[in-house]
Amino acid sequence: MIRVLVVDDSVVVRRLIVDSLGGMPDIEVVGTASNGLLAQAKIDQLKPDVITMDIEMPQMNGIEAVRELRKRHRMIPVIMFSTLSASGASATLEALSAGATDYVTKPSNVGSVSESIAAVREQLVPKIHALAGGRRPSAAPARPGTAPPPVKRIGLPARPPAAPPPVRRGGPQKRVDILAIGSSTGGPDALTKVFQGLPADLPVPIVVTQHMPPVFTRMFAERLDRSTPLRVVEATDGMELTAGTAYIAPGDKHLVLQRRGTATLTQLSGAPPENSCRPAVDVMFRSVSALYGAAVHATVLTGMGYDGRSGAKVLRDAGAEILAQDEATSVVWGMPGAVVGANLADEVLPLDRIAAALVQRVQVGRAPRATAVTR
Repeated sequence: MIRVLVVDDSVVVRRLIVDSLGGMPDIEVVGTASNGLLAQAKIDQLKPDVITMDIEMPQMNGIEAVRELRKRHRMIPVIMFSTLSASGASATLEALSAGATDYVTKPSNVGSVSESIAAVREQLVPKIHALAGGRRPSAAPARPGTAPPPVKRIGLPARPPAAPPPVRRGGPQKRVDILAIGSSTGGPDALTKVFQGLPADLPVPIVVTQHMPPVFTRMFAERLDRSTPLRVVEATDGMELTAGTAYIAPGDKHLVLQRRGTATLTQLSGAPPENSCRPAVDVMFRSVSALYGAAVHATVLTGMGYDGRSGAKVLRDAGAEILAQDEATSVVWGMPGAVVGANLADEVLPLDRIAAALVQRVQVGRAPRATAVTR
């Protein structure tokens, strides 16, 4: 049984979450709290497996509560409840930076209580199932000289067969002209860490699909642009790809590419969701493969589900290279695990080694950089 603590100052929202989880045979709401301060005491008393956390609360808000929680409880997954607004997106990204694990959005423009319950259940239950019992690297630093505890595999069957080793192809490495990255649960933190390790003069562009709703992707791109050496933008129609710039797929739109003369331009698509996702990593990977073929280096970071697996197969068949984040540093090893399990990964690396690997890879076939450029 998965034990859930619900933290929200609104009686209506607390009841909505409790009712959305009611009837689930393997989930039990063991308690509620009206603010982060009360939640701290209940965590020790009730020992929940998962916590849902509102952001705006009196006495101690959700961001403060997450920071305090991570000082004492490194591994409990925390799912933030956010509004689909610029302020809600900004606060949610701040909470993720503070150590929250994931988030869901509060229902809006919903006609009835039953529809609201169904909307919350659809988002929340899969995330509880994926995260419960999993172990996540905490925002709190480990004691000097100690290694962080291993992260349990989540998002795949409890006893999966041993993952095959990465398949490295022989022959000289080809020049890479574009990086493509897909991520989901845990992705904002993972992408931030990767981008912080990439130089402003990266000689290729980057296209990114991170599963996020509208508004969130714009706020996330702005946050990455401020906090990392790269130029980072939310993609719009008709942007010409340039080296050293990362293009984030906007919420509710697939990111694809098109050629106009010698230029490569971004294009947004409202085609149906794939893998229940829009934007979808598979759509972006197929589009990148069609234009760049073997000159692509794709990376699949932490995330629920298997989005990116079929697109990675298309890329691999075209001669492109695939890197997957390893299990130990993934919040959820669903997406990268699916790529590894399908024998599509050329390399599997921990998060803290991915940026260096990408920098080294894009230098193949190019003159060495004289100096690093920073903004």
